[in-house]
Amino acid sequence: MANLTLTSSNADLVAGFAWAKAQALAYVYRGDAVGDWYEAALPGREAFCMRDVAHQSTGAQLLGLADCNYNMLRRFAENISASKDWCTYWEINRYNQPCPADYQSDTHFWYNLPANFDLLHCYYRQYLWTGDRRYIDDPTFRFFYDKSVDEYVVRWDRDGDGIPDHLPSDGIRGIGTYNEVVPHPRVGGDLIAAQYGAYLAYASIQELRGEWPVAERFQAKAQALQQLYYNTWWDEAAGRFASFRLQDGTLHAGYHGVPNFFPLYFNLVPAGEHRDCALADVLQNAGPNVEERAYLPELFYQYGQHEAAFAQLTAQLAPTYERREYPEVSFCAIGNMGVGLLGISPDATTRTVTTQPRLTAAVDWVELAHVPVFDTLLTIRHQ
Repeated sequence: MANLTLTSSNADLVAGFAWAKAQALAYVYRGDAVGDWYEAALPGREAFCMRDVAHQSTGAQLLGLADCNYNMLRRFAENISASKDWCTYWEINRYNQPCPADYQSDTHFWYNLPANFDLLHCYYRQYLWTGDRRYIDDPTFRFFYDKSVDEYVVRWDRDGDGIPDHLPSDGIRGIGTYNEVVPHPRVGGDLIAAQYGAYLAYASIQELRGEWPVAERFQAKAQALQQLYYNTWWDEAAGRFASFRLQDGTLHAGYHGVPNFFPLYFNLVPAGEHRDCALADVLQNAGPNVEERAYLPELFYQYGQHEAAFAQLTAQLAPTYERREYPEVSFCAIGNMGVGLLGISPDATTRTVTTQPRLTAAVDWVELAHVPVFDTLLTIRHQ
């Protein structure tokens, strides 16, 4: 395990890092039936959930938990099946079983449709950080990738537009968004965004395997999704992209968090006035819960909103932050420092690492040491 350390001119940042590191590592378990893992779900469930793992994995990588990431991600991949309509287990517990809070049988279980796509994008990010060719070549992963971009889409696309969708009769099995408040939207903006990101990741994986025609086909599919979203999901009166397509086919333009900011998170929205409006919308409305707010520091850093990003990051590190014990908070705080504040971006395809300083007036300098990248450790300092 890498001994990641952070030093800085900002004492609150240093203290926040120390808390986040200790809290995240307290959720790491080894030697259980499921293998080496870390908690990525509601505390007390002794489990890890697809969405949470996809989001926590970068922080885990920075903390030297690449082995846990690989084991947990492979557990999801190996459990995709036709009997679950090409879903996998939404949540797996330490006993290597589907978490009973979410799963009764292959015909009755909780599932959010963005998850396969979100996870596929995560697998490729882990390859970029580690250079671990198993993410590219392992037949178990390849089976998951192939089924997620093909049979999974075909099974859940009921209106023929190439996008999975939810029907009320699906119940909790096949929810069309990560948003769990609005009842039965057909498709969320977050689903399209994750599918777009997955298609690009899948294309990149196929390039690494020398499958150029397949890569080109999925690059084209991603571009088609981007055009569809840009041309048909914008609501001129509301001045934002719609959050959902409802069951009657109409678009709902209210702000609901993840369906509104995932298109930015996955770079679905091209540069221009519409993207500026979408970003301003998120800056103003943020996220409704602790899980969604954990995405915001990285998102704001990604789009040059360094002051807003640092404000979100430090708020989430504060001892008074509500539900700070939720595992996603500490893991993603570490990820947001590395990927966000220091702008670390490894690329195993070229064996290069780029960084970008994103300091504000509150931080004269910051140094992150023992950063695990590929098969080495780096120290990165910005001032």
